Amino acid sequence: MEIALIIILLLAVLLSHNKLNGKIRKLENEIIELNKKLLHQNQELPEKKQEQPPLHSPLTPIQNISSGSPLEQKADVNLSQKDWLSPIFDFLKQNILTVIGIFTLVLGIGYFVKYAIDKNWIGETARAVIGLCTGAGIIITGHFLRKNYNTFSSIITGGGIAVLYFSMTIAFREYHIFAQSTAFIIICLITLFSIILSYHYNSQVLIVCSLFGGFLAPLMVSTGQSNYVFLLTYVTILNIGMLIIVFLKNWKSISWIALIFTNIYLFYWVLEKTDLTSIYFYIITYIIFYAFALHDYQKKNILAVIDILMLVLINFTSVIGLVYIFNELKYEPAIIFPLIFALVNAVLLYREHEKKDAGIPYSVFTGITVSLITLAFALQFKTNLITSVWAVEATLLLFIWKKTGFNIFKICFYVLFPLVILVQMITWAEYLTLKQLSVVFNPIFLTSLVTIFTIFINLYLLRKQKEIDTSGTLFFENLFIILSYGIIYLAVLFEILYHISDLQFPVIISTGLLFSIYYLFILLLLCKPLNITRAFETGFIYLFLFLVIIHTFLSSSMITDGILKKEISGSYYFFYLLYLIPFIAIVWKLISSTHFFINSIAYWYVSLAIVMVVSSELFHGYIVMNAENREQSYPLKEHFSILYLPIIWAILASTFIYTGLKRNIPELNKIGFVLVGIMIIKLYAYDVWQMDNVSRIIAFIILGIILLLSSFLFQRLKNMIKKLVDHKNESNINKNSESQ
Repeated sequence: MEIALIIILLLAVLLSHNKLNGKIRKLENEIIELNKKLLHQNQELPEKKQEQPPLHSPLTPIQNISSGSPLEQKADVNLSQKDWLSPIFDFLKQNILTVIGIFTLVLGIGYFVKYAIDKNWIGETARAVIGLCTGAGIIITGHFLRKNYNTFSSIITGGGIAVLYFSMTIAFREYHIFAQSTAFIIICLITLFSIILSYHYNSQVLIVCSLFGGFLAPLMVSTGQSNYVFLLTYVTILNIGMLIIVFLKNWKSISWIALIFTNIYLFYWVLEKTDLTSIYFYIITYIIFYAFALHDYQKKNILAVIDILMLVLINFTSVIGLVYIFNELKYEPAIIFPLIFALVNAVLLYREHEKKDAGIPYSVFTGITVSLITLAFALQFKTNLITSVWAVEATLLLFIWKKTGFNIFKICFYVLFPLVILVQMITWAEYLTLKQLSVVFNPIFLTSLVTIFTIFINLYLLRKQKEIDTSGTLFFENLFIILSYGIIYLAVLFEILYHISDLQFPVIISTGLLFSIYYLFILLLLCKPLNITRAFETGFIYLFLFLVIIHTFLSSSMITDGILKKEISGSYYFFYLLYLIPFIAIVWKLISSTHFFINSIAYWYVSLAIVMVVSSELFHGYIVMNAENREQSYPLKEHFSILYLPIIWAILASTFIYTGLKRNIPELNKIGFVLVGIMIIKLYAYDVWQMDNVSRIIAFIILGIILLLSSFLFQRLKNMIKKLVDHKNESNINKNSESQ
């Protein structure tokens, strides 16, 4: 009963399809007749009535007369970037329903067969025969549809081939109808048959289906026993066949499918069982896919986007696999492979050099050659393989983007660079486990140096980007700059902390903060050579002052306590004070310039840093020089806080007020008066009640004198400024009267 219903349903679908197809053909004929009539009418119109659009019509854009103008060059670059993707999108737009339809049909047949099996209608052998017959029937249907519906028939045929593959796989794995060798031979014959059909039908869609089936065939008949030599021999033969088809038909999509599957098989083999035999297959694979990538270059002397991507990928995936094998087997020297690959690209580079034409191929071969040589030197020092390869590869992608203008390489760079950061962080984690590493010349820091070297090249390549990009969308470039300086900072910091990890905790904290201060100081000194923007420079200054405040507030107390406890040598205090050199230099630079003090908050921030540094260092210097242990330091701290600190603040407040009046900076006047207010509140709220009579008298006298002098100075400067203003106004009046 169920079979009868299914047959009736299929007949109804076929009849409906036939009727609908007849109507579509009728509409097509009517459209053709209408087009002929319109063409005939247009030919009869006199030429004088064919009005040309106005010169500045919105329908006719003005074109640049010069063929070599930047606008045309940019348009050509954008078109060339889209050429290799547009066929894929066009195919999907036009045939997505067909693909979904054949996929749904295959699933429907599969569910029907499963239903029949559950009902015990057919035996195991009959099930396999039904699957083979169904696949053959779909292929025959596609063959008859090929004349009028080429693409549609290719997808139908591909679905039939998929049914054949699945039928043979189930017959072997589930029903054990065939032996493994027999099943593999049958699947290979199916692959060969599908390749012949693809070539005969001139169908790239069908060859893609055939290629997927060919590479998945070993997995379909796998029994779990690893025979990698046989597997890679089969894959190599399949790749050679695909290479021949590429040269005959120029179907580049199949080369990428073959490359991905081949690398998956090779990497899996190497990771599961590192064997010297795999080296031969890596080299053979390198030769085959280099031939794939250079196909158009040999014929037309051009390199398309997908060809350049394949050149980069095959070079670096081969290096990773081969160097990994040598490292695991303890063979030397592993750098022979990147050097050999560099030599291959150097030969191609020399060929381009002889042509005296520095085009895209010249830049690509130059970048690959230099990158491989750089990588060879890095690997010679036993750097981390993946980190070094990805860092160099990211720089190569950025270099190719700058030379060719193809945005796909820029996108690849921004995808790969976060992975570089990730593997670099994994490399830094080895500091926690490895012991007795030498200073600088250890695998972890040498790997960091490779990353730092590539980062500097990346920054150099991007330094002109803001001048080229006028759209203002530089988010990724700015994020990249921040991450780059962060990686350089962390690489050196972790190396320093590793080698001082046995010292006291205050020394470790102080040294880390001291390095951070000097790192930002160097960046601020090199703002122009590094092309650091004004916004980044301002941010670095704020961060520098923040670290100075933290260093003064936190490290100074810990170092002082450590010296008094005899845990830290007194000489280390002078090493700690080295931060004053960059601090004084930056403050002097800020006083000499005006661009930093755009906002009033900048005056308060710098003033806070100055007050913190002066107060803290005088305080701790006084304690270190006068106390021999912690017990003696307590009364000295109290004495300094009550007697000397108000005097220091009064002097600083007077300095701020004087500078503000002299330079006409109201914010400095406010800062000075606020500091005086804090000092007075502290004096009357706390200090007075802690002093003895003599100290109280001395403090009040000195503070009173300072305040009177400050007030006198303020009044004098105020009068001087008033006289200068009056004199200037009088001069202006005299000039105006003379001119009249």
